[in-house]
This record gives sequence, C-alpha cells and structure tokens, in this order.
Amino acid sequence: MMHIKNSIETKLQVLQPHFLEVINESHKHNVPKGSESHFKVIIVSNEFQGKMPIARHRIVNSVLADELAHSIHALVLNTMTIEEWSEKGGMTNDSPPCLGGSSRK
Repeated sequence: MMHIKNSIETKLQVLQPHFLEVINESHKHNVPKGSESHFKVIIVSNEFQGKMPIARHRIVNSVLADELAHSIHALVLNTMTIEEWSEKGGMTNDSPPCLGGSSRK
C-alpha cells in the first residue's frame, strides 16, 4: 500500500520540481495517531513561471485530484519558481493553526 505522502511526492514529479517537500502535518490536528490527512507542500518549479498563485494552486490540485477527493482533508501549498525560492532564501511561511474541527465546542 502506498502512503498518501509518497503518492503526493510521486505525482508531483510531473511538474519537474527543482525542490519538493511534502510534510505530513496531521499530528497538529484532531485526528487519530498515524493519520495522513493534513499536508504542507513546498514545491519549486519553473512550471509556475508567469502564473499567479491561484493558477499554480489549480495545477497542483489538478495533479492531486484523487487524493483531494478521497484522502486529504487540508493542503497548504507553497508554490514558487526557482527565482522566487532563491529570493526567499529557501524559507516558507508556517501553516495556519488548526481551528479545531471536531474538537471545537
């Protein structure tokens, strides 16, 4: 059985990433131990050249359509060109905090 994280990494290779990191952030949320439902993806690819962030996100969402429909509850995307990645010194923003989901009263 392929884990969701591995599936995300494999499928995103189609975008020929210069850098790709897929981080399972499920442990930060109210989900069972070992869950794979909340991810942060940092992807640096020249495929994003000349595209606005929403278009970049649509590209990634299209590639991961099956996972988004069946497995992934939350996906934080950091999509950059190589130039943007260099300008940021390889840094990204933290994911937004969990708002509680089913743990909210």
